[in-house]
Formats: sequence, C-alpha cells, structure tokens
Amino acid sequence: MSINANVAQVVSLLGEASRASILTSLMDGRFHTATELAYMAGIKPQTASFHLSKLVEGNLVKAEKQGRHRYFQLANMEVAALLESLLAISPPPEIRSLKQSNQLKLLQDARTCYDHLAGKLGVGLTESMVSAGYLEKEEKEFRVTLLGNQFLADFGVDLDVLKKKRRSFSHACIDWSERHHHLGGSLGNGLMVRFLELGWITQAPAIRAVNITETGKKGFKQFFDYPNE
Repeated sequence: MSINANVAQVVSLLGEASRASILTSLMDGRFHTATELAYMAGIKPQTASFHLSKLVEGNLVKAEKQGRHRYFQLANMEVAALLESLLAISPPPEIRSLKQSNQLKLLQDARTCYDHLAGKLGVGLTESMVSAGYLEKEEKEFRVTLLGNQFLADFGVDLDVLKKKRRSFSHACIDWSERHHHLGGSLGNGLMVRFLELGWITQAPAIRAVNITETGKKGFKQFFDYPNE
C-alpha cells in the first residue's frame, strides 16, 4: 500500500469537463448557487448538483447553507493556485461564437484570480509597481521596498494587517493568459479590495471578468502609470 497522497483522486475530479468548468467559474472567489454554476457550465442544475457533491467530498469546493439555498465556493487559495497553474499549461478554448470571443477578451483584459487581479490589468499593474521601484521580483515572490511601503501606506493599504494573515503575503502567480507573473497573496488581495473600495473596478456578474470604471482609468494612470504608453 502506498503512503503517498492520493493524487489520482484529485486528478479524476479535475478530469471531467463539467467539473472543470464549474471550478473555473468559481475562480472569481465568490459564492454561487448550483443553478448559477449550471448556467455558467452549460449543464442542467441536477447535473451541476451531482458534480458539486463530488467536488465538496473531494475538498476542492466548500458549501454553506443559508435558508433554503446552498452556496458554493472554492475550498481555499491552494485550490485556486492549482487551477491557475493548470490553466497556464492548458490549450486555448475553441471559440465557436461571438459571445465566447467577447467573454474571452474580457477575461484576458482583466479578471479575478480567486481574490486578486489577473489578466493584462493584473500583470500590467504588477510590472508598473516593479518599474516604479515599489516591488522587487524575487524567485517566487515580490518583495515590497521601502519606497513601496510608503506608497502603499499612502494609498490606503495596511501592510501590517496583510502580513498577519495566515497565507502567503506577495507570491508571484503565473498568469495563464499573459504568461507573466502577477501579484498574488494577501497583498494582491489587499490591492484589489482597495480598488473596489475606490470604485476603480467592478466585478462582472456572470463571469470572473473585471470592469475598469472611468474613475479607475484615471486612477490607474495617475498612481500606477498604467497603461504605460
């Protein structure tokens, strides 16, 4: 009998197309009902419920009950990181409609990677902070410089609080569409939360795309020199 972790069990859960679609939909970091996830995956609600029970049993998804409804979310950040890594090495989807083409472009431009920003926006902001001297890229993470500490404090991001969270602080996350690293961890999440508070971005209702508001376009240019034209 092997004493190694049962990798095959996780692989089997990820290997079914509808379950993979559900997991990818949950990469927006929000709670969704089985009906919502069924719509996103293009399957029947009963089928989605079956797959969700398997994912919960396999500890890839967690469920919370509120009233008569059950809401589902990815189990933890580790699952999100695994999915993002798999997306980075997966072949691009076959585009069969204008709707699919438009949605893919929205995801490539700006999206959530569980609880931080990804896509062109996430990578662009990260690279802008590196260029400005706020961050320094190390092997598997970004280091906040003294200049960065001051900038982030002035911007309203409390680094002391973020460092106390029981998770990685500023890991370098491979972006599946840009093939570069974006800022993850609690710092990546702290920045995204701040952007939402300022009204610079809004989250799309049905997919994990992020919309940049007019205020956000001005703010990103003023404070982050993004886009760097």
